[in-house]
Amino acid sequence: MTMKILSRYILKEHIVPFILSLLVVTFVLLIDRVIDLLNLIIEKKLPASIVLQLFGLSLPYMLALSIPMAVLVATILAFGRMTVDRETIAMKSSGINIYSMLTPLMVVALLLTGLMIYFNHFFLPETNHKLKNLTVKIAYYKPMTSIKANDFTTVMDYTVFAKENKDNELRDVLIYDRSQTKYPRIIMAKSGKVLQKDNGNSLQIVLHDGEMHERNEKESGKYQLRTFNSFTVNIRNLAVNMDYTQGSFRSDREMTYNQLVSSIQDKKQEMDSKAREISSLQDRLDKLSSSAPSYENKVEKRRLGMMLKMATDRQSELYENLRALQVEYHKKFALSAAIIIFVLIGIPLGLMTRTSGIGMAFSVSSVIFLIYYIALTGGEQLADRGLMSPFVSMWISNIVFLILALVLIYLSIHEKQLINLHLLRWRLSHLKLRKGSAPDELIH
Repeated sequence: MTMKILSRYILKEHIVPFILSLLVVTFVLLIDRVIDLLNLIIEKKLPASIVLQLFGLSLPYMLALSIPMAVLVATILAFGRMTVDRETIAMKSSGINIYSMLTPLMVVALLLTGLMIYFNHFFLPETNHKLKNLTVKIAYYKPMTSIKANDFTTVMDYTVFAKENKDNELRDVLIYDRSQTKYPRIIMAKSGKVLQKDNGNSLQIVLHDGEMHERNEKESGKYQLRTFNSFTVNIRNLAVNMDYTQGSFRSDREMTYNQLVSSIQDKKQEMDSKAREISSLQDRLDKLSSSAPSYENKVEKRRLGMMLKMATDRQSELYENLRALQVEYHKKFALSAAIIIFVLIGIPLGLMTRTSGIGMAFSVSSVIFLIYYIALTGGEQLADRGLMSPFVSMWISNIVFLILALVLIYLSIHEKQLINLHLLRWRLSHLKLRKGSAPDELIH
């Protein structure tokens, strides 16, 4: 009965630190996101509804990172406080092994890992897809803000250049119009004004005192030059009112588990098909090389050589795409499994650092998680370049940190102390007292 009470007590000690850590870490990531988007929000003058959608859809991928880190912080904090308050000493004095009471904590960690697997494979890809489509929508929102002075700005089938843009008043305007013919129509004007129409779904540029250069599509030899006092360019259907939840193309980070598996299988099948095609083309080239030289053979060899190069290039492209898909597939599992590993690391760290300060817990957790994330990102880049298999690149961090966790657990079982922060703080504050000895309560 006592064991069950202590097990529930240990689990309960994690709840408040986990919630606080999750809020703090997510808030820090959110602030970083705000800084990234602040210029865009001000420049586009986005309404509050779109800003809320933007940050709401950004929140899930922040949680994918903040939840594992919050687990690590909460574990270090909970066991560190129990050690500082001598609760772990009391348990050991009663003949209780603290590691024998961690079953409820590990069960919760397993459940949270399963939840994160579902979250990363099904919920997160959908929100990433919606976020991408919303970003596209924002790019077309109030497009006149995108027309920068002395810069070429492409909007739909038009490329706009202006030497000056002040309050939507343009000076020395140059427009390439590709909306009507395959030959761009060039429009130049001394001044112009940008107007937004149809609730932002259309853009109107009213030009003054200019000329238009146009090449006849049917008779390429003919060239027309027209001057005008006033001319209006209408850019319609900017897709501002599009449904940001819909979209056809999905990148690997926007694919659910089923879509990833299906896409991986399709890429493998296409690679097998290309491999057979390359083998067949190579055999045909070898036969032509062994036959008597002739003009027909030379033409055929050139044709087969071009086909072989195209097939080889496509095979390389498929290989790169396949690696990216496999990396994303394993990354979602590895990042979810990190929760269990961080619990195993956090327990001995909390017991061995002997501190209940949230600042220290955050500092240690930040260093560990930063190393883990750098290793994960580095492995992803190595896998994308074909220098490491996708499975190894994504799981090597978990394997290394699991070994580290087992070593730390072994040291904590044998009463080893990683860092005595209270003693370190005392020695730093009494650095000038060379002969001074630390109090016993700090040493033991």
